Amino acid sequence: MITFREVHKRFGEKHVLQGFSLEVRDGDTMVILGYSGSGKSVALKHIVGLLQPDGGEVEVDGQIVHRLGRDGLMALRSQIGFVFQFAALLDSMTVRDNLALGLKKQRLPEDEIAERVRESLALVDLEGTEERYPVELSGGMRKRVGLARAIALRPRYILYDEPTTGLDPVTSAVIDQLIVRAKQKLGVTGVVVTHDMRTAYTVGDRIAMLYKGKVRQVGAVEDIQRTHDPAVRQFIEGRVEAAADAEASVTGTAW
Repeated sequence: MITFREVHKRFGEKHVLQGFSLEVRDGDTMVILGYSGSGKSVALKHIVGLLQPDGGEVEVDGQIVHRLGRDGLMALRSQIGFVFQFAALLDSMTVRDNLALGLKKQRLPEDEIAERVRESLALVDLEGTEERYPVELSGGMRKRVGLARAIALRPRYILYDEPTTGLDPVTSAVIDQLIVRAKQKLGVTGVVVTHDMRTAYTVGDRIAMLYKGKVRQVGAVEDIQRTHDPAVRQFIEGRVEAAADAEASVTGTAW
């Protein structure tokens, strides 16, 4: 289980997280919604220790992340797959080598690495792409390779940072279904950061709205769809007045 307790994070004068508290239950896919600059990705990076809180704590499976030493942090990260917003593939490596890199760090046998690469690419419908380079792939295919790389680690958790950003609606729907498939096939717990309501409703078991540095509302998909909270209602309906209010509360920096 992943638990945020009263997490605060500042960047200079900008107080991004202001007492962010959230519980991600085992087996669930938790979606974190919020305006650009609201701190969604900042929250996500605390889970793997890429950022440390200025106050509060993040706990993963009973471990306080920012208190872990180097070995403990490496062990934790081996249980977490991270799907980056722009895939973060190494252009000089083939698809096969991109997927194998993390597995080699785990010192797995070559035959097991080959099998995991094959199985992971099959799970995202990219069989036969092993020898291609990222530059030869479409944006949607690169996102799928990024997901396959996370899956190959056989993680306990998968974190998704804006998985459908920059994709057309059809390709976005494909990515959404692959996220659902990964949960069904692997039983992983997921945390998805997005501002795409279709993605939120498709992949989420629970949805949390991050607003002005805190969780404004959290609940099942149907709870969010039926909410009477005016700030959440404005966001999910995409009203213009919500955007104006958000501009007054964030600096415009994409955290």
